[in-house]
Formats: sequence, structure tokens, C-alpha cells
Amino acid sequence: MIDKKICQIPAGTPVLVTGATGFAGINLTRKLVAAGLQVSAIARKSSNLAPLDDLDIRWFRGDVFDEGIIVDAVAGQEYVFHLAAAFREAKSTEKDYWNVHVKSTQLIAKEARKQPLFKRYVHVSTVGVHGHIATPPATEEYPFNPGDDYQRTKLEAELWLNEFAGNNKLSYTIIRPAAIYGPGDRRLLKLFKMALKPFFPLLGKGKCLYHLVHVNDLTNTFLVAATHPDAEGQTFISGAEDSIGIADIGHIVADYFGKKLRVLRLPIGPFYLAGDLCEMICRPLHIEPPIYRRRAAFYSKDRSFDVSKMKNVLGYHPRYTNKEGIIETARWYAEQGWLKP
Repeated sequence: MIDKKICQIPAGTPVLVTGATGFAGINLTRKLVAAGLQVSAIARKSSNLAPLDDLDIRWFRGDVFDEGIIVDAVAGQEYVFHLAAAFREAKSTEKDYWNVHVKSTQLIAKEARKQPLFKRYVHVSTVGVHGHIATPPATEEYPFNPGDDYQRTKLEAELWLNEFAGNNKLSYTIIRPAAIYGPGDRRLLKLFKMALKPFFPLLGKGKCLYHLVHVNDLTNTFLVAATHPDAEGQTFISGAEDSIGIADIGHIVADYFGKKLRVLRLPIGPFYLAGDLCEMICRPLHIEPPIYRRRAAFYSKDRSFDVSKMKNVLGYHPRYTNKEGIIETARWYAEQGWLKP
């Protein structure tokens, strides 16, 4: 059952989801169907629809930046949830990111504006547009400092949407998710496995703050933002109440399985060098590098955000603490046989 206080879109309303076969997309789509909405979704021809096979969904198969697909899919919709994002892969080019993040946003917004009954466009970005948070926690007004093509094109899409919607009276809300996790996804699996090893390696000497958002909290934020009058034209960071250090995540996992975490600090410089060399060799061959600079830099950056705006304006308070969500996810990993204490 869907919480009617969270989803106030009337049953039978036509809604469109992009990125429906992704982790957050599956969670959101199930909630929309459970609420009795008339759900359509866009999925690439190569996407796996099996996780949603049991649901009544009208599918549009093709690229989210294909104008013909967008025209057909947006026609008659009252709400659009734009979750689609490009994969971070060695073979991905700046043009790939631009198409999926910027061009798709432009096409969807322009078509949504033409729909006579259209209510709101919920656009999903990323806290990555802020880059490293030197003075945590960061609010939505923190300076932009995207660090790669993925983040740069996400920011470009936001900036374009703000200007277009303001000039064309399009109702919209932007959500910047923190690191999405929860049962059904493997984002934290490597980290959790490390917590059960004899030593838990950390690169550098920083705090390495990480801000998580449980997928259920995130998709609830989407639903609230879709109908809340004060969300009109606003941007919200969606995350847990507080950030958490990587070592603290490790401690929670280790404790849950009755282990003792032993942190091993390693110098970060050699890993930067190794990452640069791997990328230099692998990327021209379109091979995923075994290590790359962004992964090493993960340990040197803090990602800590203030979610007061989400709580005060939308009235949504995270339902999962970091500890609750981490334990739930660890338990699920173990049930899949992926964690073996």
C-alpha cells in the first residue's frame, strides 16, 4: 500500500517516468502503480523490464533523447518524473552524457509545456553538481563545482530548466539526491565486503564524509514534491538527516555481523597515479579501468549536506536513519549470498 499522505496525485492520473528500470525508477514506479495512477515509462530497447513485468505500464521503447519517443510519451501526461541518467562507463563520451541529461531535459520540458492538463515536472539531478564540500554541510545554495562530464551535464540541465521554465511558465521541481542505496541495489556492496575483511583500507587522512539517501526516502521526496504548492520552481537536496563517515559505515556493518573493524590508513598519492595511468591506457580502448582517479578521489572528498529545506518546505523528514538503512541493506546483501561473514 502507498501512503496517501505521501502520494496525493489522484488515482487514474496519467504520469510518465523516465529511468523506470533503474534502482530508484523501479521503486518509484511501483509506488505510482500502487497509488492507482496511469503509468507510462520510457526504457531503452536494451533495458531489462523483468523487475516491473507484473505491473500495468505503458512502455515506450527507445532513447530518452529521441524526439519522436518524447513527443509520443509526454502527450497527455499530467506529471513527469525524469530520473533517466547516463551510465558512468569508460566508453561513455561527453556527448552521451549531454544527450541523456541535457537534450532529454530540453525535449521533455518543451513537450510538457504543450500539454493542456500538465501539472508538474519533477527533475532529478545530483548533489554532485556541488563537488567537494569544503565547508560542510552544504545547502542548495552552495557553489557549484562539478568534477566530471556526468556532473557538468547534470548541472547544465538544471540551469537550462530553470531559465526555460521561468520564461515559459512550466511547473517544475528539481531534486538533488545524495548517494542512493537500499535493498535492490549494489552501490555499497564493495564497501560492505571491505568491512568484513581483516583490514578496512582508507586512503588519505580525511574524514571522508558520505551522505546517503535511502531509496524509499528519495522516492517519497519525489512524490511529495510533485504536488506540494511550495515546491513550485524550487530545488531540494534529498538525503538522510546527517552525513556519515566511511569508517562509521564500516563499523555499523562489522558490528552487525559480530566482527571488529580494523581501519588501515594508506597514502592516497600512489592511487591517484595508478588511476591516471589506468585511465590513460584503458579509455582509448574503451575498457573499464580497474582503478581510476575518481574512485581514489572519493576518499579525499567530503559530501555532507543540510536537508533542512526538504524538511521545512516540503515537510518531509527522512524515515530511515543511517544505521537502520545500512543494517537493512547489509541484511539484504547477506540474503542474496553476496556477504558472507
